[in-house]
Amino acid sequence: MERSDHDYMELALALAREAAAAGEIPVGALVVDRETGEILGTGRNRREQDGSPTAHAEILAIEETAKRRRSWRLSGCTLYVTLEPCPMCAGAIINARVDRLVFGAYDEKAGSVCSVQEMFALPYNHRPRVTAGLLEDPCAALLSDFFRKLR
Repeated sequence: MERSDHDYMELALALAREAAAAGEIPVGALVVDRETGEILGTGRNRREQDGSPTAHAEILAIEETAKRRRSWRLSGCTLYVTLEPCPMCAGAIINARVDRLVFGAYDEKAGSVCSVQEMFALPYNHRPRVTAGLLEDPCAALLSDFFRKLR
C-alpha cells in the first residue's frame, strides 16, 4: 500500500506525541525514500533527554538516515516534520541535500523556511522543494496544548 504525504505526517505527529509524553517540545520528523516509500529515519525532540541543543527531531531523523545510507547525501528523500524548521535544521536540510521538505505548523518565532526568514530562497548550493502547512491545525494544536499545560 502506497502512503500519502498525509499518512507520513500522521506518523510524524505520533512521534511528536511521544516527545510531549516525555516532557519534550512536541515535534516529530521522519525521512522517507521517495522512490520506495520506505521510512529511513525518525526523530522526535530530545533536547531535555539528551541535554543537547542540537537534539531536534529533524537533526535526529537526518542523522539516522545518513547512518543507514552510509552517506551524508540524502538526495531522493523527503523530510516530514510537524513544525517549520529553525535555522539550524534548515541548514542541515540544505547540507544533507534533502530533496523535499513537508512541514505542518508554522513557527512565527524561529521558522526559517517562510516565517522569520526564508533560508531556502537564499543563494545556497541546494534548495529543497517545500510543502507547507500539511495538517497544520493538529500540529499547531499539539504545540499549543503542550505549552498551555506548562503554564
